[in-house]
Amino acid sequence: MQSANDLKQLLFSINHKSYPAYKSTRGAYQFPRYTLSIDHVQGDPFAAPSRVSVHVNGRTAAFPASLYDTYEKRVALQDYLLRQFARAIAPYSFRAKGSGKSGLLGISRCGQEILERTACVLNPSDGSLIVNMEIGFPANGRTIASQELIRILFDFLPGCVEKSLFYRALDPKACANVAYLCEDQQAIRSALKEKGLTAFMNRSPSSRQLKKY
Repeated sequence: MQSANDLKQLLFSINHKSYPAYKSTRGAYQFPRYTLSIDHVQGDPFAAPSRVSVHVNGRTAAFPASLYDTYEKRVALQDYLLRQFARAIAPYSFRAKGSGKSGLLGISRCGQEILERTACVLNPSDGSLIVNMEIGFPANGRTIASQELIRILFDFLPGCVEKSLFYRALDPKACANVAYLCEDQQAIRSALKEKGLTAFMNRSPSSRQLKKY
C-alpha cells in the first residue's frame, strides 16, 4: 500500500495536466489513522463525482462492542455515524474551486428512517468501519487543479474523519443513547407482535386542521 505522501507527490506531478491523468490516483493510501481508497475516478469535472472510501480499523475506531452486538444496534450505530460524517463534511463541499462538480463532497443523505446503507458499514467481527463518499476532483475546464484536491484530501477530510468516525471524539452518552433507543424500539415491536397488535404513527393535525372539527 502506498503512503499519503506518495499520493501528495503524485498529485503535484499531474497538476495542470489533462483531466484523464487523475486516473493514475486510483488505489489505497495509508494516512496516519485511516486508509483512503480512491475507487473510481470520474471522466471529467462535469461527470458524476469520483468514488472514494475511508477505512478505519476496529482498534482505531474503538467503538465498544456493546454498541453493535446485535444487527439492529449495528444498523443504528452505522446510521448515527453516517449522519455525523455527513454533518462534518457539509461545510467543506465546494470550498475547493473549479469547473463543474469540482470540490463537491457528498455522501448518502439520510431521511427519518434508520436503515442499513452501504455508505457506512461497520464490520461486527472486528469493529472496523468503511465510509463510502463522493468527491468532485477539481479542474479548471478540463485541466487538473490538483492543488485543490490536495486541500480536500489533506486539509478538509482528515478533520472530518477524526471528529465523526472515532469513538473518543464523539459523545459517549449520545452513542449509548443510540443503542438504548434501538433496544427500546425492539422491545416495543416484540411486545406488539406477542399481543397481536399493530401500531400506527400519525402526524399531529395542524392548528388549521383542528379548526375544521
